Amino acid sequence: GEVLKVMQQLAAEGRTMIVVTHEMSFARDVSSRVLFLHQGRVEEEGCPADVLVRPRTERLRQFLARSHGGHGV
Repeated sequence: GEVLKVMQQLAAEGRTMIVVTHEMSFARDVSSRVLFLHQGRVEEEGCPADVLVRPRTERLRQFLARSHGGHGV
């Protein structure tokens, strides 16, 4: 929607944003880099294709399964 358009415009201008979300599809669409945090600590970090499609930690795999009904991002 509208928020995504604004974020894409800002990114096209070379601006950096920090976005906190539980919406993994949104994170994938707007991010060049994602971090997965648990209790304030970084558990995984990298490009969305690596982190969200091939999670290394069991905690992130479980989170993604719950977030998407067991379907990939």
